[in-house]
Amino acid sequence: MKTSVIQMNSQGDKPANLRAIADLVTQAVERDRPDWLLLPEHCEWLGGSGGAPDVAEPSLGGETYALLSDLARQHGVWIHGGSIYEQAGNGRAYNTTVVFDRAGREAARYRKIHLFDVTTADGARYHESATVEPGQTIAVYDCEGVKVGCSICYDIRFPELFQALVARGAELIALPAAFTLLTGKDHWETLIRARAIETQCWFAAAAQWGGYMTPAGERQSFGQSMIVDPWGAVVARVSDGTGFASAHVDPVLMERVRSSIPVAANKALGIRMDA
Repeated sequence: MKTSVIQMNSQGDKPANLRAIADLVTQAVERDRPDWLLLPEHCEWLGGSGGAPDVAEPSLGGETYALLSDLARQHGVWIHGGSIYEQAGNGRAYNTTVVFDRAGREAARYRKIHLFDVTTADGARYHESATVEPGQTIAVYDCEGVKVGCSICYDIRFPELFQALVARGAELIALPAAFTLLTGKDHWETLIRARAIETQCWFAAAAQWGGYMTPAGERQSFGQSMIVDPWGAVVARVSDGTGFASAHVDPVLMERVRSSIPVAANKALGIRMDA
């Protein structure tokens, strides 16, 4: 299966972001002919989680939902739709991934479990849980014989989630993200490669890159979208700027890695996360 990760610089301008999604998906399909594409977190709108309830879409039929479904059907590809804000009721939202198959039908949905409530070393305060409801259910779906596990951004710091995805058969893990520049420069690649090595899965991470405005001022996203193999090697990367990168997910390599270091057979401590 050929996969592509798309890197964006989304802003607080939803129509412009939707045009950028359509343009980048079309470019990736025309150049690399992927079977499956991954968009970044908040692909439709990025302006601080305080605005989440105002831009959140209904569970079905919103602008972004319709666009991603149309693009999947038009190009005959799977689209793992990064994440968008989904209405949760009571003036709150979910941070939600929706996946579409080649016919544009919804194939999976995941709501971000771990919310980013952090004050970074430069004093910037992020309080996602002020307006966003956490998800309660993990998600793995079948993409034409490849089991894909779902995660979003801050989830990367909680390895028990990824162990639970593997326990449910994940072979490729998707991580749409809007990682901060400050933490990204030290932790982004290290965490992704660590999760790939621990799970012995393919790992696709699509990121936001560059500056965007929030009511608290400008914020910076790190970028460096990448695809990592089950040995932990980076096989494709987008560095600075918007763009995309592609690589084949080879299940034979995954099986070879799992055979050479039989982590699953040697596991001594169990892991349980309620589905």
